[in-house]
Amino acid sequence: MTKTPLQILQEYWKHDRFKPLQEEIITSVLSAQDTFALLPTGGGKSVCFQVPALIKEGICIVISPLIALMHDQVQHLQQKGIKAIALPSGIKYTELDTLLDNCIYGNYKFLYLSPERLQQEIVKERLRQMNINLIAVDEAHCISQWGNDFRPSYKKIKILRELHPTVPIIALTASATTHVVDDIILELDLFQPQLLKQSFFRPNLGYWVTPTIDKNYKLTQILEKHPGTSIIYVRNRRATIELSEFLHSHGITAASYHGGVDEKDKTERFRQWMNEEVRVMVATNAFGMGIDKSNVRTVIHYNVPESIESYFQEAGRAGRDGKQSFAFLLKNQNDNTRLNNQFIKVLPGVDTVKLVYRKLCNYFQISYGEGEQSTHDFNFNAFCKTYELHTLTSYNTLQFLDRCGVIRFMQRYTKKSSVHILVTGNHLLEFLKKNSQYELVTKSILRTYGGVFDEEVAINLSLLASKIDTSETEIIQVLNKLKEAELIEFNHKVFDAEIIFLIPREDDHTINRVKHHLLAQNKAKIEKVEAILQYTEDNTTCKSRLLLRYFGEQDTTDCGICSFCTTSKSKTIKIDVHKIQEDIVRLLQEKKLSSRDLISKLEYPEKTILEVLREMNEHQIITINHDNNYQLVQQ
Repeated sequence: MTKTPLQILQEYWKHDRFKPLQEEIITSVLSAQDTFALLPTGGGKSVCFQVPALIKEGICIVISPLIALMHDQVQHLQQKGIKAIALPSGIKYTELDTLLDNCIYGNYKFLYLSPERLQQEIVKERLRQMNINLIAVDEAHCISQWGNDFRPSYKKIKILRELHPTVPIIALTASATTHVVDDIILELDLFQPQLLKQSFFRPNLGYWVTPTIDKNYKLTQILEKHPGTSIIYVRNRRATIELSEFLHSHGITAASYHGGVDEKDKTERFRQWMNEEVRVMVATNAFGMGIDKSNVRTVIHYNVPESIESYFQEAGRAGRDGKQSFAFLLKNQNDNTRLNNQFIKVLPGVDTVKLVYRKLCNYFQISYGEGEQSTHDFNFNAFCKTYELHTLTSYNTLQFLDRCGVIRFMQRYTKKSSVHILVTGNHLLEFLKKNSQYELVTKSILRTYGGVFDEEVAINLSLLASKIDTSETEIIQVLNKLKEAELIEFNHKVFDAEIIFLIPREDDHTINRVKHHLLAQNKAKIEKVEAILQYTEDNTTCKSRLLLRYFGEQDTTDCGICSFCTTSKSKTIKIDVHKIQEDIVRLLQEKKLSSRDLISKLEYPEKTILEVLREMNEHQIITINHDNNYQLVQQ
């Protein structure tokens, strides 16, 4: 007997009811209808295709552009006892051949593919042989050149419709404007799709745009006023570290998270934050995929992000439990200039893309017509330095080449070290007798690795450090000293990325095929930056309404809890200046306080407090001392 969707949900997810709209979407899919699911962040998109795929005979093909999310979903399914497999780019042909056979004959329920895989003949041939019950296109906005993360390789998904014309398709996304929705339907060739859209309105989430000169001080104010778990989004890796250290110095537990943190540390920091051993996660946008924490009380954007889509998705990680929460966006005069410098001025032109691609091929000595599926460790900064390339423009170029399926640009921080002893054993032992400070490290290497006298051998610095209870830095210093003494050859390289060439090198021909995508992408990027800046500068409309209007929702009401609505309310309430003066006098009778201290202790608008302080100072009720603290004037 076939199980119902609710029975599947209870069996595998241990939930007794669906989230809003999930059941309607699942019903549409089960009726073999092409379906478009537009759910906000946290709406449970994956369940919408996983449940019906488990009910129907055969395998579900899931197209996803995000390798980390792909592996995350596969892991979660496997933990539930569901057979699932992922085929991201970079797998060797023989392994790919075996995995595809497993999908045909091994009773698998889910096959996750990057869109680039659909260009390979072996993949297309095996897909033709599979009993496919559903095609799920995750992050479907990537197929539209007006989407937030356009990937031309997504346009290859139509191949699946040609291979299996009767199999229903479900497209899923959390952020798409009306224009993008229409584009997705056209590009995926959806036939009379059932469009199921949940309103993006979040009645419990207040959106605040907060102008401030001192962002660090404003952060501490927000976190003091709003207790609970928080995410702070910043623009670069260094800022995650500096800001988490700043918060620690003010008694707020915080961890930093970015693409350069190794997997072990990422896992531990994420665990601490999830278990609330650490209150605040200071992160780049690398932090977000697969987060399932419902009680985040505040999401704070330290910098203005590059688009409303990014902001809305990241802000939406607050308050998923339905309790009142806040999304703060801190803004100062420098943000407009920074956005222009960071996102507009560094958009690469066609000539720049051709130059960087040619230099990249030369860097790895890829010959013309060769290089397909070759994998290389990559130090991005060293590459830019070698060819005197502008780092941000080059980074954007590599991202574009990745989106277009020319290369795969995977950012991950790795360290590789190797040692080769150049002298005889007796010579080395004689040296160590005279220099005993190097003995422990050297003998540890000799006991751990064979063949170091014969050839260059890869070594694990963290393993050695744990064996002799010292730091990796100490081991590196010792090995560099031995290298200076010409006793060993020591190579210590740091890689922050991996490059996979997906197609053969053809220089200008390669770029000419995708240059129209580049021009469209640059135009869309400029429009998105302009839209987020307009959002931050509009002081005439409810912030929730502005966001909903951007995504095509016109029939909305004021939220009542955003920065605009709250300010409007305070304007209608007559402020008792005399009462504010009394409260200031009462506080200053206890001790001298700065304007910041007074603002944090008083429940009045900051602007009003500053005006009252100015008037009290002019009338010599209070004065400012040499420490910039206010005190009462002695009568």
